[in-house]
This record gives sequence, structure tokens and C-alpha cells, in this order.
Amino acid sequence: MVLLGDGSGLAGSGRRPKVPAPTPWAGLASGTVTWCYDPRQSYEHNLAHGPSGPMAGPGVPVPEAPPRHAFLGEMLHSPFGIAAGPLLDSAYTTAALRHGFDIAAYKTVRSAAHASHPFPNTLAVHVRGRLEADRAEPLLADSELEHATSISNSFGVPSQDPDAWQPDMAQAVAAAGDGQLLLASFQGTRQRSGGMAAYTADHAATARLVAETGARVLEMNLSCPNEGTGALLCFDTAAVARIAGAVKDAIGDLPLVLKLAYFRDDAALRAFVEATAGIVDGYAAINTLPARLVDRDGGPALPGEGREVAGVCGDAIRWAGLEMTQRLARHREELGQAFAIVGVGGVLDASHYASYRAAGADAVMCATGAMLDAGLGRSVRALDS
Repeated sequence: MVLLGDGSGLAGSGRRPKVPAPTPWAGLASGTVTWCYDPRQSYEHNLAHGPSGPMAGPGVPVPEAPPRHAFLGEMLHSPFGIAAGPLLDSAYTTAALRHGFDIAAYKTVRSAAHASHPFPNTLAVHVRGRLEADRAEPLLADSELEHATSISNSFGVPSQDPDAWQPDMAQAVAAAGDGQLLLASFQGTRQRSGGMAAYTADHAATARLVAETGARVLEMNLSCPNEGTGALLCFDTAAVARIAGAVKDAIGDLPLVLKLAYFRDDAALRAFVEATAGIVDGYAAINTLPARLVDRDGGPALPGEGREVAGVCGDAIRWAGLEMTQRLARHREELGQAFAIVGVGGVLDASHYASYRAAGADAVMCATGAMLDAGLGRSVRALDS
């Protein structure tokens, strides 16, 4: 059961950890912060002190008209928001909602505390045009973030302990106003023993903890390429069906969305949908595209073992998100299903949102776009009004 804390700053209080501001990494330029997540600082610093930039300022007016967009049983002002990643806690999700992003995804949580990859995590990725899903050649990644539209996402899915994130998530849920939704992202953690049974049980236990916060829609992350675990869970259809069934048993009628990576093989995607559409309520695609990132000397761009390959998000992956949205919409129609589709990837302006909607998305999410432009939610609302 979730108990809201007394504000003491201790575990379970729902308060943010007290983390002093570190010295910015020498490779990242100093200056005025314009991003809501400051890439010049560590994950821990951002968690304790963010959001930054315009997102920390005053919000936008609440629409006068009643919400008119239906999504998974909710009525929203606009079916647009920020995907799991940049919104580290309730301070971030509340700021996002206040700035006109009507869906705010609370960064993925786990059943136990899990540390972030070492700093830095977000670098500019230099890629011309689109990033191909099967690219073998490395990409240059560096600190030239001022004009970056494609970036690295190398965090390793950090999480606070449930004693900290549960009361904070409950506050985030409560902050969602009329016509808005707090989307709660979670994932299972592989256990040292017990194999698939233990892994399945951890997913279900974590989902149950999330449900206790009052969250109305859950998203299960199956698609992070930054954990060093080899093949992504979303490519193991039998395992996902088993885990999703256990999670639905744990959360009952609460809607469950599966977060997917890019499927190169459309037959595999079709088989995945056939196996899971009767269990879950929707699919979100995509997370990132993996790429090998190097510095100007050809060495690994990100420090630490197992980080040679990192997820890339932003402009270079929009093609993949749109393609997955179109394919999911086609499978939905051909199979006579009614699941929701959340289009994600490379949404940097309102026209990109419109492209995803035209491709069949019931809702659209951004990450890089919101980090760069706190006014993007308001722009999409204007397009939808």
C-alpha cells in the first residue's frame, strides 16, 4: 500500500534525494541550460535538481474546451506527450503536464533500486539522414549538443527503490489534471536465480507496485538496448506472452501497453501481435535504435564496460517509428483487433506528430523533442484544437 511521506527526505517520504551539484564534465560546454534534462550533469544531479530550462518555468493555460480525444478509456485534450526517459520523477512529470504535454510517462521503475550508467549519458550523435537499423559502421558521438537533433540514450534503466518511487509516483498521478494522463512505465529485472519463472514474477510484482500508486495506464518496457543483456525481451514472443499474462493477472482491468523496439522482420512482428493482442491493450513503438558510438579518436564514446553500443533517439530514427506505426496499424486491421498504437521516435515538431497520427497512431510521444522544446506540447494542442 502506498503511503505519502511526511517530507523528511528519507526513504519512503516521496521527497527527492539531496545530491550536491557536481562539476560538469569537461567535455560538455557550459552556459545557459535550455534542455529540460541537463546533459552536462549526471543522472543523479538531474534527479535531485531538475527539471531545467524553460520546463522549470511557468506553464501554459489550461484549454477551455473539454477534452475530446479518447485513449485507452481516458479523454485527453491532446493524445500527445513525453515518452519514458526524460521525466525522472514527479517534478518532471508535473512540469510536463503543466506545459501542455497531456501524457507524461514516469521514467521506467523497477522492483529494487538500480544505478544509472556512469556520466555522460546523453551525447550528440552525428548521423546524416536516417539511422539504418542494421548499420554496422560506428557513429561519432560527442559533446556538441547545441544543435543536436539525434542523441544517445545510455542510462541502463536506473530506478529508485519502491519506497521512494511509489509515493512519488502517486504524487505524479495526482498532479494530472482533467484531460491529462500519467503513464506509468515499468520493467522486470532479471534475478540471480529462478530463471524465467523468477523474471516473470518480478514483472508481475513490479506492476502490482505501480498499480498501487493509482496509475490508470501502465507501460511495460521490453525494449532497452542499454543493459548489456543481448537480445531484447520483445523479440522473445513466447516469453512476452507469458510475462504479459502474469502482469495482467496482477493488475486486473488496468490497461497495459507494451513498449517495443524496431522489428526488422514483419512476419515476426505479426506473430508477436497475434500472440499478445488478446492479452494487452496496446503497443508503443519505438524505443531507440542501437548503434556503436565512438569519439574522434575512434575509441568508445561512452565510458564503462558494455557501453560501446547505445540507443540513439531523435531525428535519425523517426522513419523507424513511423514504419512500425504503419505496420502495427495494418496488422490491427487485418486481424480485426482494437488495440491502441502509440507512435514514438523523432517527433521534433507538430508536423511529425501529424505524420504519426496519419500513419495510424492513437497517441504520439516524444522525448528528444520535449528535451529541446518545452513549447512542443502547446504547439500540438493548437494543431489538435
